[in-house]
Amino acid sequence: MSAVVYQLREVRRARYAVAAVFAVHGSVTGSFATRVPWIQDHAGVSAGQLGLALAFPALGASLAMPLAGRISHRFGARTALRGLLALWTLSLTLPSLAPNLATLCLALFVYGATSGMSDVAMNALGVEVENRLDKSIMSGLHGMWSAGALIGSAGGTLAAHLGADARLHHLLAAAVLTVLGLVMCSWVLDLQPAEGEEAPPRFALPPRSAVLIGAVGFCAVFAEGASLDWSAVYLRDQLDTSAGLAAACTTGFTLTMALSRFAGDRIVDRFGAVRSVRVSGVLAALGGLLVVVGGHPAVAMTGFALLGLGIAVVVPLCFAAAGRSGSNPSLAIAGVATITYTSGLIAPSAIGGLAEATSLVVSFGLVTVLACGLVAFAGVLRAGDRTPVQVSPPDAAVPGRRP
Repeated sequence: MSAVVYQLREVRRARYAVAAVFAVHGSVTGSFATRVPWIQDHAGVSAGQLGLALAFPALGASLAMPLAGRISHRFGARTALRGLLALWTLSLTLPSLAPNLATLCLALFVYGATSGMSDVAMNALGVEVENRLDKSIMSGLHGMWSAGALIGSAGGTLAAHLGADARLHHLLAAAVLTVLGLVMCSWVLDLQPAEGEEAPPRFALPPRSAVLIGAVGFCAVFAEGASLDWSAVYLRDQLDTSAGLAAACTTGFTLTMALSRFAGDRIVDRFGAVRSVRVSGVLAALGGLLVVVGGHPAVAMTGFALLGLGIAVVVPLCFAAAGRSGSNPSLAIAGVATITYTSGLIAPSAIGGLAEATSLVVSFGLVTVLACGLVAFAGVLRAGDRTPVQVSPPDAAVPGRRP
């Protein structure tokens, strides 16, 4: 077997392994989200206190994500991902054990910190695999995350339906997902820092390139958070639909996004990152406009579906562009991830506050304006368009890395 063929097989295996890692990561989120009502009752917190506690995952993630690059530098990408992913899957057990608000906030802080660090590590490896294959895979990887979240949600829904104790449910889920994660991490790329390469700082402001790319991700994630949390409320309160139809709207938005991510890589390979995001922005803006002016449930549901279709590939392409935007991919990816996490944190409350002051129609007008920002600023993702690369044999040097 030639060296080139051997390396291609190794990279393809790494692709499937990192895709499985994305699915494991998403499964933790889905498993947790479905048991939030049980966790609230167990901790004895009010709705307002729960809202406060649910801000701590984003806080923990934002503070911890810059550490991922230093951990990868110290231990190597494969070992770092193995450890960080295991911490994330095991942290699933913590929130359901919390007996009060203080311990719940602490548990969710740890939960978010481990989520953010493993998120950065797996996205950095995904970008490296994409570079070596010379074709887009990031959209599909994020599609695997969505699929994992759906699987985790299905398991959690079943557990809740059976009246299972969330502590037992999460313990079993964490055990299974930890084992799966450890096995899959054995086949990801084992990147090591180049000889003499300086370790990244423990904490650093995102590079300027990451801020610009993160701003595009901010627009997409704001639309995602607003649609996920408020689409059902919009149909129920604004258009006077049944609770079942309102819930179906949110489900449709989620499925549209997941399916679009699986199809997104072919589109990006054909048209490039910049043009793909510009067209995506047009679709998202059209969707937002239908939500705002439609005035009928079918029109609004079509609008939310177009929003999901339009924003689906944006965040994966932001991570891909960040990974190619400078000499320190992990730091750039951490910067973009921090900005997008912040957007996901503030979007639901911003939509709610604006709706209280004006109306939900005006709130989704803001979403439509931000969708237009995807069209206007897509050019900053030019780094996400790959240039052809030559496959090198296993013992050849990779710039900035050593095997």
